[in-house]
Amino acid sequence: MTVKNICQNKKARHEYHIEDTYETGIVLTGTEVKSLRVGRGNLLDSYARVENGEMMLYNMHISPYEQGNRYNHEPKRTRKLLMHKSEIMRLFGRVREKGYSLIPTRAYFRDGKVKVELGLAKGKKTFDKRQDLAARDARREVDRAFRDRQKQ
Repeated sequence: MTVKNICQNKKARHEYHIEDTYETGIVLTGTEVKSLRVGRGNLLDSYARVENGEMMLYNMHISPYEQGNRYNHEPKRTRKLLMHKSEIMRLFGRVREKGYSLIPTRAYFRDGKVKVELGLAKGKKTFDKRQDLAARDARREVDRAFRDRQKQ
């Protein structure tokens, strides 16, 4: 099983508490897949929503394929995500709760197929973000001190 990352949504981990992740397939056209193979995808500001019993992904930007001529795709079109109906209904129930969102955290190739990892997320407050930054800085300082100590 080979996994090759296409793009990550690093901002998602900063803006949200990711409580659970789900792997989904995505319906794409040929030029979109070719563009993703070159690494031309972006998940920034994208989100997923359940509509008519189907999971849809909004605002994922896939740049047009350079050799795509007239068969090229719309860069920010709405794309369908592939999940089991029971998973979709479970997520729909969770998202209806106050404060939950479905945020794509990364896109990758698994065995030649494009997959999107969706995170069930709850928004962070400003002080939570500051706490996370302080904890990361403290961890970095400890690691640096530990490395310096081992060098001596």
